[in-house]
Amino acid sequence: MVEDNGKYIFGVVKMGERGQIVIPKEAREQYDIKAGDSLMVLGDEKGIAMLKTEVFQNIINQAMGGLTQ
Repeated sequence: MVEDNGKYIFGVVKMGERGQIVIPKEAREQYDIKAGDSLMVLGDEKGIAMLKTEVFQNIINQAMGGLTQ
C-alpha cells in the first residue's frame, strides 16, 4: 500500500470472467469492509469508485439535515 496525504494505492486487481474482483486486504482493513457489506459503485467518464452503502447513507442524512433514515 502506498499512502500520500490520505490517498492510497492498494495495487492492481483483475476482474474474473463473472465480473468479480478481490478487494486487497489492506483496503478492506483501511475502510473496515467485511464479508456481507454492501458497496455502492459510482462512476463518471474518468473511472469508477466504491464506498460502503452506510457511508453513502450517512452523507445523504447529513445533506438532508437528518431527515432520512
